[in-house]
Amino acid sequence: MVSDELWDRLEPLLPQRERRFRYPGRKPLPDRDVLCGILYVLHTGIQWEYLPKQLGFGSGMTCWRRLRDSNEAGVWQRLHEVLLAELNAAAKLDRSRCVVDSSHVRAFKRGIHTGPSPVDRGPAGSKHHLITDGRGTPLAVLVTGGNRNDVTQLLPLLDAIPPVRGRVGRPRRKPDSLFADRGYDHDLYRHQVRERGIVPAIARRGTRHGTGLGTYRWVIERTFAWLHGFRRLRIRWERRADIHEAFLKLACCLITHRQLGSLC
Repeated sequence: MVSDELWDRLEPLLPQRERRFRYPGRKPLPDRDVLCGILYVLHTGIQWEYLPKQLGFGSGMTCWRRLRDSNEAGVWQRLHEVLLAELNAAAKLDRSRCVVDSSHVRAFKRGIHTGPSPVDRGPAGSKHHLITDGRGTPLAVLVTGGNRNDVTQLLPLLDAIPPVRGRVGRPRRKPDSLFADRGYDHDLYRHQVRERGIVPAIARRGTRHGTGLGTYRWVIERTFAWLHGFRRLRIRWERRADIHEAFLKLACCLITHRQLGSLC
């Protein structure tokens, strides 16, 4: 079920659909009921066509279309920004540092943004590239093919961080420092991060483990565990990359909302 607190934040962001005056057709299902169906698929990983109609969420295709339309309208991105602003207003968003990492998932149906896995004998997969604040709150997420090098998405992730409101003054976008593992070890990218006014703290290849960066980086591993707690994200079943990205953004919204609820 969708909580009243989440629905109050989401409802004003949903696109309004006008019905035709003549031959209006069947009245559409309420958005809140359809959202429950989308969340049911996200949590359980069930295929769209097997979504039980007796639950009152509508057909799987109806939920699929609403997810697609909401993503195209930027609903999930705007909801995420609203939630981040509320966390920032409550002083629960750590912008002093951010953490980046990626996670590989199988993609049995292939599609856009898939590629051979470099660590699993080459089956098709995708990578979830994630950047969080110092407390593990998702700031931005991207999807690429499974064969893309992590470091190539470092700057796109930084550029994808939205300007976070919630406090007096200009909305802040850049963190003070960035933490990453050895997969992001490249002096060119360190230089480009510094040019953005961010201090890079990136582990170097060949150095011993236990250098202390894990003290700050563990939060992103926990966030990936939260993301993949949604069964639909453990394996990519969508051929269309935008539908998979919509699920990812919606999951980030739910994680951020949980952290906001923990303040009460």
